[in-house]
Formats: sequence, C-alpha cells, structure tokens
Amino acid sequence: MTRITLLPKDDRVNGWSALLPSRQPRPPLTGDISADVVVIGAGFAGIGAARRLGELRPNAKIVVFDAQQLGENASGRNSGFAIDLPHNVGSSLEELAKGNAYMRLARAGISSLRDCVERYGIDCDWSEDGKYHTATSERGGEEVLRPTIKELDRLNEPYEWLGREETAKRLGTRHFAASVYTRGTVLLNPAALNRGLGENLPENVTLYENCPVLEADFGSTITLKTAQGSVKAPKAVLAVNGLAARFGFWKGKLLNFAAHASLSRRLTEAEQAALGNIAPWGSTPANAFAGITMRYTNDHRILIRQNIHFCPGLRQSDERRLKIRAEHQRLFDHRFPMLQGVTMEHTWTGYICLSRNGAPGFGQVAPNVWSAVCQNAVGVAKGTISGRLAAEMALGEDDPLISDMISLGTPTPVPPRPFLDIGVRARFAYEIFKNKHEA
Repeated sequence: MTRITLLPKDDRVNGWSALLPSRQPRPPLTGDISADVVVIGAGFAGIGAARRLGELRPNAKIVVFDAQQLGENASGRNSGFAIDLPHNVGSSLEELAKGNAYMRLARAGISSLRDCVERYGIDCDWSEDGKYHTATSERGGEEVLRPTIKELDRLNEPYEWLGREETAKRLGTRHFAASVYTRGTVLLNPAALNRGLGENLPENVTLYENCPVLEADFGSTITLKTAQGSVKAPKAVLAVNGLAARFGFWKGKLLNFAAHASLSRRLTEAEQAALGNIAPWGSTPANAFAGITMRYTNDHRILIRQNIHFCPGLRQSDERRLKIRAEHQRLFDHRFPMLQGVTMEHTWTGYICLSRNGAPGFGQVAPNVWSAVCQNAVGVAKGTISGRLAAEMALGEDDPLISDMISLGTPTPVPPRPFLDIGVRARFAYEIFKNKHEA
C-alpha cells in the first residue's frame, strides 16, 4: 500500500472561480464501496476519462476522486486556451515536427468539449476567437514565428502574419513586433468549464470532491483509501498530472512548475474606448518562460500570466503572490499605458507539469492502470483527449488517435535531486537569458 504524502494545496484566490456563482461541492466518500473503474483526478483529463468510460460502458459503475473541488484544481487555474495546433512553450520547436499528430489530438479534444458545452448549456464564456502567437522582438519573430508558419504551410493550415501596426490595432498594445493569428483556438473560463463538465457526467459516474486518495494499492485488485472510506476496482485511470510520481508512476521523469496569473478589474466604457473598442483576444508568447500570456476577455478584463518557475513541492506563499501581483501590475502598465489606474483584481497560482522531452505521461503503466498525465502546459485540449483515450485503452477499445498519442513518446528521465534542482534552475536561467529579447 502506497501512502500519498503530498496532496494538492492551492490558494483560495483563483480569479476565474471568483467570477462564478458559488456552488456546493459533491460530498466526499464515506464507507467502503466497489466500482468497475476508478479515476483519480477530476481535471480535464480525469473528467474526460470518466465521461468516456461512462459513455462506452453505461452499465458499469465509474467512480472519480478529486482531492479538491471542481474549478479549484489545476485545470481551473490555467489561462483558458484550448489550443488546436502544435504549440511551443519554451525554446524547443520539437512539437512542430509532430504537427499532424498534435493537431488531430487537440482538435478531437476541442470537439469533445464543444459537444459538451452545447449539449449541456455550460456557461463558460466559450469563444471561438482564435489566438495570436506573438513575438516582442524581430529576433523572436525570425526564430519562432517563422518556423511556426513554415509548419502551418506544411500542414496546409490558414494563418495571418501581422506586423507591429496590425498587431497593435487588434490587441491594443504596441508591445509586439509581430504575431501569427490562427483561428482554431477556443478561449474560455477554465474553472467554469471544469465545473460544467463535472456537473454533467453520465448517470453511472459518481464524483467525490474534497476527497483525496491517501493510500493506494495497485495490485491485482486496486484498493484506494480516503479519509472516510475506500473503493476496490479491477481497473484505474490515473489523471493527477504532476502528482503521478506520488502514486508510484513516472518516477524521476516529471517536472512541476508554478505558474502565476492576474486578472484585472473590468474596464469601464471609457477605458474600452481608450483600448480601441477592440474584440476579445488571446495571445501566447514566442517563449512562455520569458514572455507573457495575455487575454482580453468578453467581460473586458485583461489577464496576464507570467513568472513560471520550478516548484517540486507544489506550494507557494501569499507573500510570493503579492510580489508577483506587483510585477504583473508593472508589466500591465508598460504594455497598456493608456489604461492608467486599471488594477489587478485577482492573482493566483496554478501548477503545471512538464517533461524533459515534451512528451506526455500516457498509456498503460501497470497491468490494470492507465495514465493520462503531463500535458506540458497545454492542458485543456490535450488533457481532455488524453483522458478519453486512456479510458478507451482501459476498456480495450480501438481508436486511431491512440496511435497518434503513442507516437508522441513518453517522458525521459531527469537527474535525481538535488542535481535536478540545480540543473532545472540553471536551464531556466539560461532560457530566460537566451530569450531576454522576448521579455
């Protein structure tokens, strides 16, 4: 029996959740039960797996555990991009080389989400606005945006190349030297989407919130123990992202990072006019470690996500968030000088899981356990489809997208600590220095 010694512990200031009405979470498990399949984690991957299990086996009993509650987990704390194309996070453009597979997978994930949003009337600010991949410098445009459009040409995917003037006209800031606009990305409130998906699971799926798994035995019969109960099942799907190693899987192969975001107060009509009365938009940077992810939302707020750093302990202090909030305010003021007096209303932390080679932690990891973890910071679409495909694998179903997912490889080993900490921080510092022109 493996004891789970590190549990999620997020702050209570998630800006996306703060915009939503309050809800009563599902009660935790009490007593001892059995199930046909158990899913650990109720983020986009876990909910995707549970839904697919329920769809394929309507007479089976599916149980889902989440250590926190819907919308407050890592899935509810991202920037709200469901990205449909290959997407670089750091300097590596390796994902572009497997563009066809990434594109098929991401679009299948988005299609599944769109179907749920429409079928259940999920109010999550779902907006098919596309996204702008931006470069602050001409060098960033040549090193990242040009290879990106070369791959888009190969994939026969439409895009718009925008110079500084056209980018400024659309985004309301002259900060960027160039951008590439593509139409397929969906912008949304991730907390609202995660809530809505979890509230509308198939009837044969039972979700337990605020119910962390404290002990796990992945033997011939899976046994999971919680604070007030237990479940036995013949199969399990693991969807706990960066905590997978705590359950005994992908040890020494996953890297946890903290990512911080701020959401401004709503702009007044006069401030909207000062911005140019522009349409909502989302932008991703040529390099996410040095640059800034931003959104202009439908309710006229501006989101800034910047300051990603290695965080193996998955803990951040309120004091740290206050400092980051001040930094986000400075960055905002620099990019939008016409919006003096607009302040950051919410600042929060979310945790992302990366692998050294950018590959997902997907597939069968034990005789009766399947994994859908490590979405490499692009979790809405990737998490959804990886969860659905892990469920299909667990049930012995065939799907051509499973081959696409397997073709992406698996995470490669990282050095042991403390060498890992030194190496990651050195690599991170180098990444920032090398791409300081994109800050």
